[in-house]
Amino acid sequence: MVPHSSKYKAVLIDWDQTIGDWEGAEYKALRDIYDLHNLSEWYATFEDYLTTYKEKNTSLWMQYGNGEITKQFLHRERFLYPLLKALDLTFAPQPFVALADKMGTEFLDLTNKYFCLLPSAQEVVTALAKKYPLTILSNGFGEVQYYKIETSGLKSCFQHVVISEEVGINKPQPGIYEQALRLNGVTRDEAVMIGDSFSSDIQGAINAGIDQIWVTWGKPHPAEQQATYEVKTLAEVLDIL
Repeated sequence: MVPHSSKYKAVLIDWDQTIGDWEGAEYKALRDIYDLHNLSEWYATFEDYLTTYKEKNTSLWMQYGNGEITKQFLHRERFLYPLLKALDLTFAPQPFVALADKMGTEFLDLTNKYFCLLPSAQEVVTALAKKYPLTILSNGFGEVQYYKIETSGLKSCFQHVVISEEVGINKPQPGIYEQALRLNGVTRDEAVMIGDSFSSDIQGAINAGIDQIWVTWGKPHPAEQQATYEVKTLAEVLDIL
């Protein structure tokens, strides 16, 4: 598709795994938690624990995005579930609940510790900010996202930051995109959304009638998942905008 960058007056952009290296920070943080809490007593390898955690975490984020569960439930359940599964428990003893809450807090602190930008993020965001007003659109937890934005060196590039828990609407629900449009004073035809998650970023923009640039990072996907534009790396966004 021929780029139509001239029609855009605002760019909306996801943060985790679009600008910031969430997967790298998540992996290192979970590795630390596995070691810190001696989870090798319950899971033979870190990879076993990681698989169990990520399967549940993915499901929980889908529910959170659809407004079916709270932030607090997600925060606890993604660490409680692997503990219960390891012991084949159908109920949650209070010490396990307390441990899951502790792990959740440690995890957020560790992901901040291991935060870094993805390749080309600084170059792309800086270049886009010279041509468009940029708005971060994130389902991430506010206390974590603001820290990463502050320490990224890119804060001045963004005119607006829209965090789902603050507006009470999560991606892929159209309301959070409509809030971003209002902040920028543009119509849906004048904005474009950049993101890595089809189910959250891209489907949400489709739901809101906004063009999308899907950064796939080269990962295969079902043929029925289609975006206005598709790129394999963030750097390729500059060929469109």
